[in-house]
Amino acid sequence: MAAISAFARHGKKIVAIGRNYAEHIKELSNTTPKEPFFFLKPTTSYLPSGGTVEIPKGVICHHEVELGLVIGKGGRDISQANAEAHIAGYALAVDMTARNLQEQVKSKGLPWSAAKGFDTFTPIGTFIPKSDVKDPHDLKLWLKINGAFKQNGTTSDMIFPIPRLIEHISSIMTLEEGDLVLTGTPAGVGPIKAGDQVECALEDAEGKEMAKLSFGVADREGGYQFKP
Repeated sequence: MAAISAFARHGKKIVAIGRNYAEHIKELSNTTPKEPFFFLKPTTSYLPSGGTVEIPKGVICHHEVELGLVIGKGGRDISQANAEAHIAGYALAVDMTARNLQEQVKSKGLPWSAAKGFDTFTPIGTFIPKSDVKDPHDLKLWLKINGAFKQNGTTSDMIFPIPRLIEHISSIMTLEEGDLVLTGTPAGVGPIKAGDQVECALEDAEGKEMAKLSFGVADREGGYQFKP
């Protein structure tokens, strides 16, 4: 179990589900997928709570708060009926996106790994054991910037539930112990800028706080520069 609680050091991949909340799909004028849609993020993008997200030069950086699930037992071709046995627990996370870079490469039909994969682009909270979560499909998650609500949603609005996500991902690639699956973001995504203080929380159906995540924002020195 020690290895599971240290998933951010031992997990081999971050599998991020896109377009899993209808209102978020609408706000970005995307189409609703017929099956779960995902992309990969590097584990080098992890940022512990209390850290600082670094925005590369020229990048418009958007926040996307999400429920993450931590894989405790690896597997391939996992059925929905057996998915629960492969979950060790959960974590509160934010999927940062270089939105203008993403839009540029998408318009050219190119991959957008870079838009999601910068260092510090996956702020992550502490591990929450599965036994502490009564129903992962009935949780509230919110994000504030400088004290003002920007995202305030519930996991009950997911289009594809967690067992379906695990079934789909594992039908394509083996899930391994310590891997993190980001389950999608509710509506309200938007930009952050240097100097902002971001605070997120995960609550159960009764409003009890289960996890908290906070981070600062700064401009990155050196490295990549976005040029339209």
